[in-house]
Amino acid sequence: MKRFIQALLVLAFMAGASFAKEQLTISAKEAYKLIGKPGVVFVSGDSETAFENGHIKGSVNMYAHHLHHSDIMGRMHCAPLFQCPEDAAHLLGTLGISNDTTVIAYDNWRGPNATGVLAFMKSYGHKKVYVLDGGVDAIKALDPNQKKYDELKAKSKKIKKAYKKAKKAGKMDEYKKLKAEYKAIKKEMKKLAKKLIIQRGIKKVDLGHGHYAYMCPESERKITPTEYHMDPKKFDYSWVAGKDEVYHAVLDRLKKGDKSKYVVIDTRSMIEIIGERKMDNVARGGHIPTAKFIEWKNITDFKRKLSFRDKKELEKVFKKYGVTKDKVIYAYCQVGTGRGSDIITALKLLGYPNAKVYSGSWDEWGNDMNLPIRR
Repeated sequence: MKRFIQALLVLAFMAGASFAKEQLTISAKEAYKLIGKPGVVFVSGDSETAFENGHIKGSVNMYAHHLHHSDIMGRMHCAPLFQCPEDAAHLLGTLGISNDTTVIAYDNWRGPNATGVLAFMKSYGHKKVYVLDGGVDAIKALDPNQKKYDELKAKSKKIKKAYKKAKKAGKMDEYKKLKAEYKAIKKEMKKLAKKLIIQRGIKKVDLGHGHYAYMCPESERKITPTEYHMDPKKFDYSWVAGKDEVYHAVLDRLKKGDKSKYVVIDTRSMIEIIGERKMDNVARGGHIPTAKFIEWKNITDFKRKLSFRDKKELEKVFKKYGVTKDKVIYAYCQVGTGRGSDIITALKLLGYPNAKVYSGSWDEWGNDMNLPIRR
């Protein structure tokens, strides 16, 4: 019966598909119904610190920036995949994710880190993975207990300020009354905190070789390790590209300009693009020659606090830069799983048939002295 109900819930949110041919997102309302359901794992793509400070109850953490595995020289040993299959399988299995698991990827609400998880999972052929549009903030807004908790918190701050003022003025009877009220509210908040959908805390598991898995504390949910089976025949290379593929595109663009069938998109900030800021261990700053500069912030709906702007707005963004559906498109950032995957997900939502994340991104390109750069 539980599996039947789970199947109905999954079908329900898929019926409410967005504008993509392939369902890649899920609304907060539909995702909320799946929290705690068997066969569903919520995965935060934000940093371990962000996860510890607030995550969806029972979820696990896969910091998008750390899903990109390269050595200190930026070399990708299993390119165009983000990680070697055995490493990815070990991580996923430790987090209780199997091949049949429905994965809901989320971040705060902006989108890049959630899409990093999405692209990572898709590249290994995982079918049931979706980005939670609106992230943690959208789920938080749906929790009735959160509203009560926030009201109590605001009230407690006012009373605390009042009892301190009363004590300073020497009004001890008023001070004692307010202090008692404050303690009662804090006690109520403590009880309510356990019922909140957004919880705090983290558990760390050693995977060996300097890698770790992070998940919710056992007090929320005990994560049972499982087996994740990698099948190279099912790997989806329509999501990822290696440096040779991107280099071929660059050479073609250098020769043909915008008449080339290829487009390369740099999704980073201008300070990174011009080479003034270098991240991690990259030897050189700058950008890939012929790249179009479309920062990831063009994709996020900052007004409504959603991961993606609506279809018409996104279409205008790409039309402005001459990114059309007849092109083969590669997007990159520092590590691919983040800002680069955000742009690619938006393109796929719009039905672009040939859009890939350059998995090595600037971490690889900037460290390879045989590859050209511009500043």
